[in-house]
Amino acid sequence: MSLNVINFVYLMAAVLFVVGIKMLTHPRTAVRGNLLSAVGMALAIIITLFDHHIIDFKLILLGIVIGSGIGALLALRIKMTAMPQMVALLNGFGGAASTLVAGVELMTRGEFTTSFTVAVAASGLIGAVTFWGSLVAFDKLQEFVLKGNPIHFPAQQTVNFIVLGAAVAVSALIVLFPENAALYWVLVGLASVLGILFAIPVGGADMPVLICLLNSYSGMAACATGFVIDNSVLIIAGALVGSSGIILTNIMCKAMNRSLGNVLVGAIGAAESGPSADAVYAGRIKSTSAEEIAMLFEAASRVLIVPGYGLAVSQAQHVVRDLTHLLEQRGTDVMFGIHPVAGRMPGHMNVLLAEANIPYDKLKEMDEVNGEMDQVDVAVVVGANDVVNPTAKTDPKSVIGGMPIIEVDRAKTVVVIKRSLSPGFAGIPNPLFAKDNTLMFFADGKKAFLDLIAAVKES
Repeated sequence: MSLNVINFVYLMAAVLFVVGIKMLTHPRTAVRGNLLSAVGMALAIIITLFDHHIIDFKLILLGIVIGSGIGALLALRIKMTAMPQMVALLNGFGGAASTLVAGVELMTRGEFTTSFTVAVAASGLIGAVTFWGSLVAFDKLQEFVLKGNPIHFPAQQTVNFIVLGAAVAVSALIVLFPENAALYWVLVGLASVLGILFAIPVGGADMPVLICLLNSYSGMAACATGFVIDNSVLIIAGALVGSSGIILTNIMCKAMNRSLGNVLVGAIGAAESGPSADAVYAGRIKSTSAEEIAMLFEAASRVLIVPGYGLAVSQAQHVVRDLTHLLEQRGTDVMFGIHPVAGRMPGHMNVLLAEANIPYDKLKEMDEVNGEMDQVDVAVVVGANDVVNPTAKTDPKSVIGGMPIIEVDRAKTVVVIKRSLSPGFAGIPNPLFAKDNTLMFFADGKKAFLDLIAAVKES
């Protein structure tokens, strides 16, 4: 096939990637943007297959059928609550693919250039870190083997830097002695250890940051592999994923008051100091019922709903929509306050509420709802904990000290729907639950909203 035709199709694919990503920034165009990006990827795959002399297309087709079957099965069966685990696995598979492709190219190519060997070393290092770091992130979220708590050991950062230094040294040896393929697999082994050490100190509260960073790493690994196999569209796609992942990581860091430097060395986790739950809650918790909340709704002109991971766990998004419609029919203004890191991944709550066909213009960002909080009559917090914890504003030494929060404590009345007083991912008590204007509705999220719907109808 003509080189001009190949490069033209690659250019078309790259344009579709960029336009598709741009369209993903708005919910009205997101579906078309996703479709355009998929078309771009299909063009890139097809032209790459025809560009290279594939010995047996049967193996390629077999791989496509098996991979598509697994992907479709996971997409259909995965629950919304497990979507962060799914993203972590996809990041990991991308890193593993880059590592394997670079290794095969190194072992089968007869001539080596400096740019080629540097790209191979980068693919092996970043790809293996991404794969094993993503597996740890998946397991911490799923809790098969590891719990979501941070894992620390003496001289942890020193060990990390020693392993990183050894990996960089082996990378340099690969550049100098590319004919020794065993060095590459030594690098992959060191990078695998580094990926595990990098991810285990990260606690559940900081998991959105880790997922974003690993997403960026998978893109950078793919970009490096594009240089290895001299594929321009892979370079472009990897660069897009890598750069967008870093931008999103920075946004998440600001939303959680974490420095990117600490994330890069795995120095994020929960603190062990601070007042106990007994000291914060003793004698100050006020329970309420669905009937009392319905009376509050009856007198309210503006209601704010702040969703969190508990909403996803209870699959309450559809009954939340039903309650929203019911209140709006009575003339109440209902809006949703979305914290950037509510849930377990960026955009988790946005996707969850979109699944229930809640209009996107009702979803307000943190800064916007904070600016209007004094006019909110009833703020309903469901499943969120750390992102509404006023300790972030009052205790700079706290694990969440300085983290921007949705300031629901400023609303006239706050209703917190939780099954218990258990802490969030940060592992600290929430003084919001004991405030004078806060009422606790102890129930599963879905059941609570079903009870509220029934109580509102009766009132």
